[in-house]
Amino acid sequence: MAKYYLGIDIGTFETKGVLVDEGYEVVATHSAKHDMENPRPNYFEQDAEAVWWQDFCIVSKGLLQKTGIDPKDIAGIGADVLGCDCLPVDENCTPLRKAILYGIDARASEEIAFLNQHYGPERVKQLFGHTICSDDIAPKILWVKNNEPQVYAKTYKFLTGSSYITAKLTGRHVIDQFLAKSSFNPLYTPDGKVNEKECALFCRADQLAGCLYVHDIAGGVTAKAAAETGLAEGTPVICGTGDSTSEAISVGIVKPGRVMFQFGSSLFFYYCADRPVYDHRIHGGNFTVPGTYSASGGTNTAGTLTRWMRDTLYFDLLDGSVEEPYAEMMAQVKDIPPGSGGLVVLPYFAGERCPVNDEKAKGIIFGLTLEHTRSHIYHAALEGVGYSVAQNIRVMEEIGLPVELVTAVGGGTKNPVWMQMVADILGKPLSIPKVSIGASYGCALMAALGTGALASFDALAEVIQPGRVLHPNMENHETYKKYLAIYDELYPATKALMHRL
Repeated sequence: MAKYYLGIDIGTFETKGVLVDEGYEVVATHSAKHDMENPRPNYFEQDAEAVWWQDFCIVSKGLLQKTGIDPKDIAGIGADVLGCDCLPVDENCTPLRKAILYGIDARASEEIAFLNQHYGPERVKQLFGHTICSDDIAPKILWVKNNEPQVYAKTYKFLTGSSYITAKLTGRHVIDQFLAKSSFNPLYTPDGKVNEKECALFCRADQLAGCLYVHDIAGGVTAKAAAETGLAEGTPVICGTGDSTSEAISVGIVKPGRVMFQFGSSLFFYYCADRPVYDHRIHGGNFTVPGTYSASGGTNTAGTLTRWMRDTLYFDLLDGSVEEPYAEMMAQVKDIPPGSGGLVVLPYFAGERCPVNDEKAKGIIFGLTLEHTRSHIYHAALEGVGYSVAQNIRVMEEIGLPVELVTAVGGGTKNPVWMQMVADILGKPLSIPKVSIGASYGCALMAALGTGALASFDALAEVIQPGRVLHPNMENHETYKKYLAIYDELYPATKALMHRL
């Protein structure tokens, strides 16, 4: 009897699912689109029930319908959700408010300032491993405690997105030990237990989920979940994790020296290291692969910035006259030269994470003249995200982390002009895997690992097929070095003005 593995990835604007067979070939894919709410500046939310769970059910049923596969032939299930989110739920796993999203949500700035002062720099370094920022979940829990006491009082568990989906499937509240120890600092100890002493400032110890490794079996699909998803009752479900982690695993980021840049709604990166990483500009911690460590971080706007450009500058393409607005946008910018005719864009349109870690940072379009068109601006915005990639790689190399392989994944890799820009800016080859479905594929592979079909993460990496490599145009690289130098200076030169705004 053939066996299949189901992986579902719930991202910022789309949920993607995949079924793979015993040879780890993709059998079918299915997707569902959704939106993200931005009710106030720096507030980003999603309805976990109406978006996350509803999408999971749509995608799982869609895959079964497309393939005609008997649900009993699915040997394992893995799921991921966004990055690390803050979702209070009651005892029935019913959300008590909309989920507060990952690092793009910067509402907890007052709590972050309080915590930095409360602990002091040295204690912050010990507890968090970096300056406290919008990526951290503990300040968001504290925000709920300070601003929504009625929600806080009813909270049975503070979950992240993957914990919620796994709980809906199995009835068990668990969290990937990597997410727990990298994004929920200081609420868990290094051995994965709840840190009851440090926890008291934020919540009760029993309000947190228990730790498992990402590929550990959390439980089987309940009868209720089976009825809602179309899956077979009892099917094993792994713990699950965040989307960027699954994306990293999907392209073999399991050995030190490899780094993945995920071009999604935001840009996120994971570097696999053989030692702990401490630097205020990026985030250090353990990694999903046991025995390894990570350097991670992100740029708050990537795909979100291209969407803003489409809606604001290319709105005429949305009237139905062109089938693919983004393809038309790229056709209009493909002949713009490196440097966009003297334009530099800081992509800080929703604050910024690494390496500046400043929720008050603002976007800048610098160097405008009457000669510039919307195509110059869009081209410069794509370059701006590339400059951010270069800055973060520079940080890694400065702190002694050799970058042996740069892999690009996510929806942005469908844009060959953009990816070539990034390779040119870096002056390094850029690898794009053959299977570019991304995080959902990583979830399916980890489900196979969790159920014993794959023996180890190394064995998992061996089934991933290489794709294409983009080599840099070194003449363009020399041009980009001059613009990158300007990009480097723009934020420090305008930071005070940004904060005054």
